[in-house]
Amino acid sequence: MKSALSVTPDRSAGEEPEGDVLAIRGGRPLTGRVEVKGAKNLVTKAMVAALLGGTTSTLRDVPDISDVKVVRSLLEVHGVKVWDGEDEGTLHFDPSGAVAAHFEAIDAHAGASRIPILFCGPLLHLLGEALIPDLGGCRIGDRPINFHMDALRAFGAVVDKSYEGIRITAPDGLHGANIELPYPSVGATEQVLLTAVKAKGTTELRNAAIEPEIMDLIAVLQKMGAIISYEPNRVILIEGVDELRGYDHRAIFDRNEAASWACAALATDGDIFVGGAKQQEMLTFLNVFRKAGGWFDVHEDGIQFRRDGALKPVVVETDVHPGFMTDWQQPLIVALTQATGTSTVHETVYENRLGFTQALVQMGADIVVHPQGIDSADRRVPRRALEQAAVINGPTPLHAADVEVPDLRGGYSYVIAALTAEGESVVRNVGIIRRGYEKFLTKLDDLGADFDVIG
Repeated sequence: MKSALSVTPDRSAGEEPEGDVLAIRGGRPLTGRVEVKGAKNLVTKAMVAALLGGTTSTLRDVPDISDVKVVRSLLEVHGVKVWDGEDEGTLHFDPSGAVAAHFEAIDAHAGASRIPILFCGPLLHLLGEALIPDLGGCRIGDRPINFHMDALRAFGAVVDKSYEGIRITAPDGLHGANIELPYPSVGATEQVLLTAVKAKGTTELRNAAIEPEIMDLIAVLQKMGAIISYEPNRVILIEGVDELRGYDHRAIFDRNEAASWACAALATDGDIFVGGAKQQEMLTFLNVFRKAGGWFDVHEDGIQFRRDGALKPVVVETDVHPGFMTDWQQPLIVALTQATGTSTVHETVYENRLGFTQALVQMGADIVVHPQGIDSADRRVPRRALEQAAVINGPTPLHAADVEVPDLRGGYSYVIAALTAEGESVVRNVGIIRRGYEKFLTKLDDLGADFDVIG
């Protein structure tokens, strides 16, 4: 049968087919090579950091995903000039014409994205004011902004709520602060970094997130002239400076996308080479991948992934870096439905992130979610009040179903489950997947997936 790309007008031009509904025929291993570009979780933040520079910034390896388009439009609505470089995946930013924007314009361009909150620090330094509309994002649990607001108040910002959203001002400027996060939140750590670099005095941030994307953001800010150091036990020190310049930076690779394709090879019994993937940033994932029966081979330009015999059950606890990322567990659970025995995934980061398993059960998986989590003597990650656990018994043959994508990572997992299942599945609302996966349908086609875009 024809794949979606066989009806695309000009594949030679690299066009990605549009559409939100796929008909997927499973049972075929995914084999071939895919390339991953810069990490969504770094690129969008580095784009915001360009607001802090006094000169033009250049960001390389930018993926063509919808989240990047959202941030670009938000920068442009604030008067930043953004243009494409000669090389694919290169963007330039000139913030010299930055201006304030209205709530309505910010809201219209932000859509469901939560990225406007990270504009606060740079806009306070640049304009003395920042506006935040109601925030969206994936429906994966409570993602309160109080960490962000408390941090901004510590810097001297004044936060006022209105029917439109939140207005933040800094009538006396921003100053350094001593901040300890209740939880090593990635977003709150980014907020502190983007605010502290030009605040008067020194900021000490304790219980900070230390993900590779955070370290890469620190590298971006250091290139701009910031003075940032990090110490043991999640402590980051930022000495404020008066001026920053633009940067030229190549983004760290997207380890979430790399792990997703690795799990796709595991689930479909395929063989996928992920170009651009690096071992160091994926150590924790690679250990679990091997325990689950996966085989990988590290090359200079990427990592090859496939099965190594029958899949085996594993016990996984998600955690902040250097633990097992919450974004890795959804595609892994799809593969674990084909492992012989009982696997357990403890989700400790988001309280609703196991909701996607309902569709896998509809497809024949044997998965039981424990809403309050599961205690065990060998747990290493501290229990959290919001945690859940999924117990997966396998192997269970998956069969076709009609499912709707709930969020970014869950949506990718639905597609991989459909490719693993027998028969023709219909997967709806796949546009969400474009938030974090560049040329997703093109890559599926290159790997031999059998599907049509039907709506």
